[in-house]
Formats: sequence, structure tokens, C-alpha cells
Amino acid sequence: MQILLVEDDAHLSASLSEALTAQRYGVDLVKDGEAAWERVNSFTYDLILMDLTLPKLDGVQLCQRLRNHGRRIPVLMLTARDTSLDKVIGLDAGADAYMVKPFNLQELLAQIRALLRRGQETVTPVLQWGSLQLNPVTYEVTYQRSPIRLTPKEFTLLEALLRYGRRVLSRPALIEQAWPTQETPEADTVKSYIKNLRAKLKAAGAPKDFIETVHGVGYRLKAVD
Repeated sequence: MQILLVEDDAHLSASLSEALTAQRYGVDLVKDGEAAWERVNSFTYDLILMDLTLPKLDGVQLCQRLRNHGRRIPVLMLTARDTSLDKVIGLDAGADAYMVKPFNLQELLAQIRALLRRGQETVTPVLQWGSLQLNPVTYEVTYQRSPIRLTPKEFTLLEALLRYGRRVLSRPALIEQAWPTQETPEADTVKSYIKNLRAKLKAAGAPKDFIETVHGVGYRLKAVD
């Protein structure tokens, strides 16, 4: 599951990123509403966790823009202002839930899980690239309907590649997706996992270059014919 975190408080964004990554969520972080809008138009997210007060485009304006353009991504809005009016404004703008700072981390995680479950009821969770299918909910991967058994790290890396498609993911970006922030694996570790992924995909019938290496940059998926 991929979460877009929109928060301009550096300390809070760092602690939230660490907590979400520890729960095996992929996290992309931006600091203002305009940057968040650009990300939503370039990448696929399962949930947006945003502050109400943001530079350039505030949380209410961003939420309204998302809904006006038909974006049904679940939105959890955070604010330091504990007033009924602010809550009404946020929910009327299209937010799905609203939490006041300071909040209990476990309550926040529970709210995120609830919103993700709700989103899965209306949006198919299956990611597909050609004959490859990956279900982030059931942790099932198939190629031409043949199951592929992956380790948790392999699954997370493949999911990240599927979400980026032809866009290149650097090794540091893959490490950020698949390893907790307190772990710092070597670049060769990522290379080893990619090698294993390629071998398993090839054994299932995929081309040996299904995952392409962009030398000096990172990895991406082979273009679908």
C-alpha cells in the first residue's frame, strides 16, 4: 500500500514516515499542496495523509481539487485546530476522516487501516503489468495466471516497481520502500533481490529483462508490447 504524506513540519513528517514504514506502507513525502497535486497526477496512491495548513495550496483547497477532478483517493486530514467549524470545512471539502494534533499514533494507524479497507471495497487492488498481476491485499502474485512465491522483501520491491512502471526507481528509493528507516542495507543487497526477482519471473515465463536496469540510475519494468 502506497501513502502520500503531505506535511511541512519536518519533525512530524519524519516520525510519521518512520511509523508508516514500520507498518510496511510505502511512503512518499511532500511539503506543500502543489507538490502533492503533481505527485497524485504522476503516481498511484492508496491514501493521502495531509495537514490542513500547507504552503502554496492548503489541505482544503487540495482536497477540493482532488474531488473536483474525480479523484476518489481516501484522504485523512490532520490539523492543530480543534474546532467544529474546521472539521466541517475539512469534511465538506471531501476529506474522509479528520484527526486533531497531537494524536495517538495507534489511533491514527487504526484510522488509516479503516480508510484503506473502505477504499478497497470500491477500487480494485490488483496491480497489473502485461501478464503479471500483483494483489497488495492478498499478497498473491501471478504471471499468466501461474502463482509466483515471493519473500516479503521481494513482494514489496515488485509492488514498488509496478506502481512506478516505466518510471525509474533508484536503489535508494527501493531501499526506502522496502526497508525500515533504521536499516541501511548495501546497494548490492538490492541488486541481489532484483536478481532473485528476475529469476522467479523468468521461471514463471516472463522475459529475462522484465525488470530493466537503467545503468547508473536504477530499475524499471520492461515496456508492454
